[in-house]
Amino acid sequence: MGLRKVPEGPLREGFTTGTSATAAAKSGLMAIIHQKKINTVSVHLPIDKVLEIPIHHCEFTENTAKCSVIKDAGDDPDVTNGAEIGCILKLTQEKEIQFIAGEGVGTVTLKGLELAIGEPAINPVPRKMITSAIQKLLHDYDLECGVSVTVYVTDGKKLAKRTLNERVGIMNGLSILGTSGIVKPYSSSSYIASIEQGIDVAIANNISELVINSGARSEKYLSNKFNHLPEYAFIHYGNWIGETLTKINKSPIKKVSIGIMLGKAVKLAGGVTDTHSCVSSWNKDFVVDLARQVGFYEADKIKELNMAGRLIELFDFEQNSPFFQLLLEHCYQHTHTKIKQVELTIYLIHKNGTLIKHIKK
Repeated sequence: MGLRKVPEGPLREGFTTGTSATAAAKSGLMAIIHQKKINTVSVHLPIDKVLEIPIHHCEFTENTAKCSVIKDAGDDPDVTNGAEIGCILKLTQEKEIQFIAGEGVGTVTLKGLELAIGEPAINPVPRKMITSAIQKLLHDYDLECGVSVTVYVTDGKKLAKRTLNERVGIMNGLSILGTSGIVKPYSSSSYIASIEQGIDVAIANNISELVINSGARSEKYLSNKFNHLPEYAFIHYGNWIGETLTKINKSPIKKVSIGIMLGKAVKLAGGVTDTHSCVSSWNKDFVVDLARQVGFYEADKIKELNMAGRLIELFDFEQNSPFFQLLLEHCYQHTHTKIKQVELTIYLIHKNGTLIKHIKK
């Protein structure tokens, strides 16, 4: 996730990919029933709220329809914001609702997700929303038939490359997500869901050791040390180290190695587990205090730095550096309290790829 400044003023909520697919499915069935184009539909959300969703495209025959919605994530900087999410509906003889992964919707290939291998990556809540909407219409109009629902996302394969789907075994497209039906701005619920999914998949595939990094760059520098582990043992925590540790704490994971770049390490050492630059800035007084403890008294030099990453200009980045070891000790203490039962190692990563391993006291 790139860093975007949170907009000023009240933030606009959006709706999930699951809500989008539900609106597309409902409008499709309504178009078949009424034999006319549908412009908007109301969708009942799991949080007991009703949203009016505009329909982007609607075409139909006597027993098929293809409708789509433009996903609106509100003020949340979501990968799928503005994506076209649609459903192709066919009335069937079987009395059930069947889900098919269309173009741009992924298929599950690893165990550990809430869905079986081979299933389309349409999560349980969106399935329930779509099923409820369709069953209500079938019941209201006395239709004795089933419906096959093919969910598609235009350019979904391309968009999926910007997610961690492949790592958790969701291949060839996006997941249709959502638990509440709405997107809370900057709640980053989809990123946190992908962290939790990643850990679930690792556990289901008998992994007891994880390597967690803020992202791809720090993972690249650390992965050589852990080439005995498969790709799904590596988790990106982004700015949500706190949520990642909470999930690990509820799991049978026995061993965790954390890779962390200096900017995030300074925040974590100061007790901040939401390290997004919009949300937290580094505490210079705390760093001045650490420096004093290792005999560095030039507080002004620290206070002049505009970024924590520039501390490497004042302290040698080497394995036995008293300053960086003290910093890592504070990172260890804040992390270890959240995952007490886990064997924990922390690596501080220089932007050139050099590592400092925390030496436990």
